[in-house]
Amino acid sequence: MRIPGGIRTKLALALLAIVGGALAAAYAIVIPTLRDSLVDAKLEQLEKDAVGYATNTPSNSLLWEGYADDTSFYLLGARVVIYSLFTSEPLTLAVRADSGHTNSRDVEDDEVAARAALTLNKTRGTVTRNGQGFAEIAFPLGDSGPIYLVSASLEDQEASVALVKRRLLAAAGVALLVSLVLGYALAAMHARRIRRLERAAERIAGGSFDEPVVDNGSDELGELARGFDTMRVRLAQLDTARKEFIANASHELRTPLFSLGGFLELMTDEDLDEETRTEFLATMREQVDRLAKLATDLLDLSRVDAGRLRVEQERVELGDTARVLVEELRGLAETSGHPLAVESNGDVLARGDEERVLQIGRALAGNALVHTPPGTRVVVRARADGERAILAVEDDGPGIPERHTDQIFDRFYRVEGSIASGSGLGLAIARELADLMGGSVTLESRPGRTIFTLELPAASDRAEDLEPALA
Repeated sequence: MRIPGGIRTKLALALLAIVGGALAAAYAIVIPTLRDSLVDAKLEQLEKDAVGYATNTPSNSLLWEGYADDTSFYLLGARVVIYSLFTSEPLTLAVRADSGHTNSRDVEDDEVAARAALTLNKTRGTVTRNGQGFAEIAFPLGDSGPIYLVSASLEDQEASVALVKRRLLAAAGVALLVSLVLGYALAAMHARRIRRLERAAERIAGGSFDEPVVDNGSDELGELARGFDTMRVRLAQLDTARKEFIANASHELRTPLFSLGGFLELMTDEDLDEETRTEFLATMREQVDRLAKLATDLLDLSRVDAGRLRVEQERVELGDTARVLVEELRGLAETSGHPLAVESNGDVLARGDEERVLQIGRALAGNALVHTPPGTRVVVRARADGERAILAVEDDGPGIPERHTDQIFDRFYRVEGSIASGSGLGLAIARELADLMGGSVTLESRPGRTIFTLELPAASDRAEDLEPALA
């Protein structure tokens, strides 16, 4: 069941959450910082003004009340309270003067004044009285008092902070709305691109490979689309190769079967002479061998796919293998007009399965003999190269076109042309077998020189160099 809005809603909400989180973090940082800055500035100014006025405070306590009522204190824009300090235990403060206030009960236990009395040092801070904030400076006049307190309302600072709060919240609301709209629009654009990829994937899954997957973006979705299109092309090639293989395999099976049926019917004729009968039997044997090879190739592929193909780990002398290959293929080489030679550089010991190495060699050498023009020289070489043992098949034919070299080892793949033949399985099986033995099969081709190379781990004469058979 598809969620309403799908990825568009999710992406838009994700962007909204990110923007909202960023704005919330900014709010949590800016507002307290602004308030602290305004309060600190108020305290600094209050301290500067209070110290100047305090120097004029009369030493005679009888004059404090009148001095506190003097208009000079109103110029501070703050409340001035003067306390008498009694040092007897416990330490107590008594309000002696309070500018413009007849009731001083709210400042009798002022925290800032109490700290100044305890430390006899200048003290400043903020207090809350009757739900309103005040900035306060308190300090002793002289070595032992009195305590001089200046208290100013923070109403203006709180109003400034409240104004900034309102504007920040309004801006945040606009930003969230804009981010929601833009986020949904961008998400919708990406969702359309994803939907196109989804439809392309459905087409490919349904076996339709004709329509390319196009996305001109340079981001991850664009790269994904290009990957999808590469997959489409490869699947189209594989599907074409599969269809060609089925048609070719049907032909490969039908031709020898029809041939065998025809020869069997002819051999029922009692008037056949012995020479003709012998010729028919030889031809029938060739057709049976052809069927057996195709069946063996298909069986090997099925075992590789199922992980049930066994390869032995034993010492294989590649020089001997090269000579055996040349002897086996000499008849085919003479028939097709190919000079065939073998070259071996001493003992070349490899670790692998001798029968499978021969099978790979037959595929590589047979490929050279079948797919090159008459007169092309084919050489089978064996040599050691450090920790690798190499069996190479080289010919001086026209080479394999570059557009085919990357796919020559694909299953069912056959090079187009008049000399192309076979099921297209031999080289694919050769590479699979080499991988199972810990080796590799590679191709190097240019006009006048084509080399198929089988590389295997080198083996020594030590018994411990070998491992048990692998499945």
